[in-house]
Amino acid sequence: MLIFRRFLLLVFIAVPVLLSGQDMTVEQSYLHQSIENMIIREMSRGDSREMKLVALEYIGNAIERGNMSDEVRVSLEHLSMEGTGNIIRESGRVTNNYPGIRTAAATHLGQFQTVEAKDALVKMVLLDNEPMVITEAIKSLSTIGIDEGGEVVSAINWMVDRFDRNVPNDLLAISAMEAFETFAEINGYVNPASIRTVMRIIEGPYSTPVRARARQSLEILRGYRYEQ
Repeated sequence: MLIFRRFLLLVFIAVPVLLSGQDMTVEQSYLHQSIENMIIREMSRGDSREMKLVALEYIGNAIERGNMSDEVRVSLEHLSMEGTGNIIRESGRVTNNYPGIRTAAATHLGQFQTVEAKDALVKMVLLDNEPMVITEAIKSLSTIGIDEGGEVVSAINWMVDRFDRNVPNDLLAISAMEAFETFAEINGYVNPASIRTVMRIIEGPYSTPVRARARQSLEILRGYRYEQ
């Protein structure tokens, strides 16, 4: 497997070099993207954290060049579940819990304006326990802006309630309120549960600036009609 990966890496490096100085044909461009997707898929499923970091670097470069293929998105979905949905254990200990990897995956998923990317990010909000990962997932959900049926806002409300009962987190609270405001603007209405969540933040064990931001958010959300 290692030899195969090295071979793929060499091919990926060689193709642009061979084509340098000339425009790629449609066939050459398709071949280049296919090889790129294959390398990303292999690296994202590598055993080491370092391999996954390299995969994320390749993914970032691919997206910058306009490669928004399903293969890239699926690799990001795999990385977004490292240590939560995709768990590797040794002697009972989870060995692939990489919050930084999941956070970067959430950032890149936000660049995909698709229902599939939205679904992957909602899954992160519901499954992850790391505030920095969830915060980034919520930011990406706001960037995508898809919330048919209120699934996204409901997931965020549930997440805030879960942390509020155990370990309230200022960053999560702020990202949730910003998301509520974004989706209220997009949809033209507000979920009543979001109002209740913001009111809990106002009364909860959060910092003074966060509670002040919650009062501001409450005034903004009250300017929208309630979801029927």
